[in-house]
Amino acid sequence: MDLATFERLLDLEGQELLAALADATDDDDLALGARLRRDHDGDLVAAAMTQRRLRARAAAKFGEDAARLYFTPDALEQATRRRVAEHRARRLADSGAEAVVDLGCGIGADLIAAARAGLRVRGVELDPVRAAVARANLRALGLDGEVEHADATHTVVGPDETAFVDPARRTGRGRVFGVSDLQPPWPWVRELLAGRAVAKVMPGLAHADIPPGAEAEWVSDGGDLVECCLWGAPFARVRRRATLLPSGATLAHREEPPVVGDVGRYLYEPDDAVIRAGAVAELADDLQGWLIDPKIAYLSSDRGDVTPLARRFTVLAELPFREKQLRAALRERRVGTLTVKKRGVQTVPEELVRRLKLDGPHEATLLMTRVDGAGRAFLVEPAVV
Repeated sequence: MDLATFERLLDLEGQELLAALADATDDDDLALGARLRRDHDGDLVAAAMTQRRLRARAAAKFGEDAARLYFTPDALEQATRRRVAEHRARRLADSGAEAVVDLGCGIGADLIAAARAGLRVRGVELDPVRAAVARANLRALGLDGEVEHADATHTVVGPDETAFVDPARRTGRGRVFGVSDLQPPWPWVRELLAGRAVAKVMPGLAHADIPPGAEAEWVSDGGDLVECCLWGAPFARVRRRATLLPSGATLAHREEPPVVGDVGRYLYEPDDAVIRAGAVAELADDLQGWLIDPKIAYLSSDRGDVTPLARRFTVLAELPFREKQLRAALRERRVGTLTVKKRGVQTVPEELVRRLKLDGPHEATLLMTRVDGAGRAFLVEPAVV
């Protein structure tokens, strides 16, 4: 979609077309598009149909707002989820920030959250279509803010503004996994983070790449590890932390020495944010538990506390690790449907289940892992969520 077509979408004819599409019950997009082209320009119909599809897809990220917002396919994929953007905006507001300049604002997902948190917002975007979309999205939700079509790396950050940047993690070759390939360049981002700035980067960020004085916050939303948020020196409270949404549960790395022991009454699978933040030993300490292996992110405890930071399993029995004996033990229990979870062992769950050829009436969960360097298998019962 070019800028001229998007601007036509915002005019009266485009708005009427979008309203008609929102009310349409046609299941066949081809038939619907053909019908609309009888009275409207083909390019405008195509743009409106694209918005209809993107709004449906965006509901998972933006909730009910999606029906009023505008998107481009790539920008929607890169946009921050609403809950994550709102978490960051709340923390900024609570820290005393008053204004945010989003350097590379895309379609405005973070601008929207910041404006709703009571912050004054300014967006800067190099792509003219995305800049226009961000501007339209603020208007669509009745939010104040301005969006400039400009190069973020040449933008002057005001003395009362906090800079936010979400460097692109894709190139023409696909997704990137190291900071050296980010755009805008990593050295520019690092320089920002020495002051009042926040950066959204890949969840696989290495601990060694956390800039001096900054805080790295790994954020999980609904069980999905979605990003690492770097908080500049003035905002940093700890070196590394994990935050889980929607609960808001958080855990900071405290340099706890790991305690290792055998499997107890309960096993815990920490959220990926906890693992990435390197806070597994801290979680074990909070649960009055221990690691079952120095290099495996499974915890155990005899107390059985429930925590949003990890999934709890009750250990029902230990079963043989070797496949032949394991099959016999499962058949004895008349297990027919088996869920296999594993960590630290070479087992491929789908292949194992197929080879076991179970046909009993019962369901079961098997957890296979390494304990003190040796492979072991446990019949477990997941906690009801």
